[in-house]
Amino acid sequence: MPCPIPRTPDDLARWSAALRARTLGLVDDLCDAELDCERLTVTNPFLWELGHVGWFHERFLLRANGEASVRADADALFDSMEVLHDTRWDLPLPNRAEVRAYLEAVDGALAARLARRAPEGEELERWRLCLFHEEMHAEAFTYMRQTLGYRAPEFVSGVTGGAAPARSDSRTSSAARAEGDAEVPAGRYRVGAERDEPFTFDNERWAHDVELDAFRIARALVSCGDVRAFVEDGGYADDRLWTADGAAWRAREGATHPRDWRRADGRWERRSFDAWRALDDDEAACGLSWYEAAAYCAWAGRRLPTEAEWEVAASFEPSATGSKRARRRYPWGDAAPDPTRAALDGRAAGPPNVHAHPAGDSALGLRQLIGGVWEWTATDFAPYPGFAPAAYEAYSAPWFGTRKVLRGGAWPTSSLLARNLYRNFFEPHRRDVPTGLRTCALV
Repeated sequence: MPCPIPRTPDDLARWSAALRARTLGLVDDLCDAELDCERLTVTNPFLWELGHVGWFHERFLLRANGEASVRADADALFDSMEVLHDTRWDLPLPNRAEVRAYLEAVDGALAARLARRAPEGEELERWRLCLFHEEMHAEAFTYMRQTLGYRAPEFVSGVTGGAAPARSDSRTSSAARAEGDAEVPAGRYRVGAERDEPFTFDNERWAHDVELDAFRIARALVSCGDVRAFVEDGGYADDRLWTADGAAWRAREGATHPRDWRRADGRWERRSFDAWRALDDDEAACGLSWYEAAAYCAWAGRRLPTEAEWEVAASFEPSATGSKRARRRYPWGDAAPDPTRAALDGRAAGPPNVHAHPAGDSALGLRQLIGGVWEWTATDFAPYPGFAPAAYEAYSAPWFGTRKVLRGGAWPTSSLLARNLYRNFFEPHRRDVPTGLRTCALV
């Protein structure tokens, strides 16, 4: 069965409690000095981000119905639409106990509301939005810890007592290796969310037809071994491989290899949170900017897929025909994700072996289209035809034309979010996010 979407007050209460435990589990073990983290353009102060999660619930559920704010200064502190990123370190943020008290007050007010009546219509839609929004921030807390070099969170890695984090480096027999390309035939295809989808983000609305030429797309993600060959062949120094913007970014960053790599004692190592380990050539390459992904493709004589090509490859159903052809919800079908099909939910503290999870293969034999690493596409983030902003007006519209689209979800992404329709979007210089790529053959 597909992942359930909460419908009843009991559903909402259970999901809210479990999710809040996960969110707090990603922060509570950090000391005050760690919470007061380094000022970076790609992170937020931990306490700001945690307070923002509570503010979002308050703003779009409590105050949407005219109830008073739990904190008189909540908007001045935690409104992401008004409080500019660079100012968040300079705010008079409440301390850890005060932020926890704020979240508890919001939770208590929402629990009282659920006890009074079952949400319906627009209110139920807002509940779902708030829960999915918190799922996104739980993922962000995870990769913030990776970016800052903090230890792997126990709630994510499932370890205690200082043991090494679990890793997704399961070995796969040669018979189960994902190799070569799959061909997607030319045709008219459906992309985007249909109107009977139980929950959609505004940028997924609505389904429309696209005409695609036949294309060939790699069955496996690009691996660390693939990127190592690019690095060792001088790919980072070859201006012919880089776009003009990419070359300028590379010069500013002084980039000569992926961010979390280093050369030590004659071998390559990759940092996983606060630990350096020998580079695993079969592990999915992770933490690459769009510029690095595009340069790798140029070196390999390949290209990035468009987001329409990615979605069609993921949802392709060979038995269906016509413009209204049936589409798979996940690459493998309609069954909900589980650990055999996809690396999601932070079950292991890092990207998987590119040949793992064969049970999650698509109809065309593409592996790990869901989970593992976010996959860069060639597509600029833009609205679908007929786009209209939803309740959270700042979710998509302000970023059109300034981001690149990513698809598929990554190892810390919630399995309740990851599906073929899900669109993510980041600036092309971002490599703090668990991003990688899959390539297409040139025509």
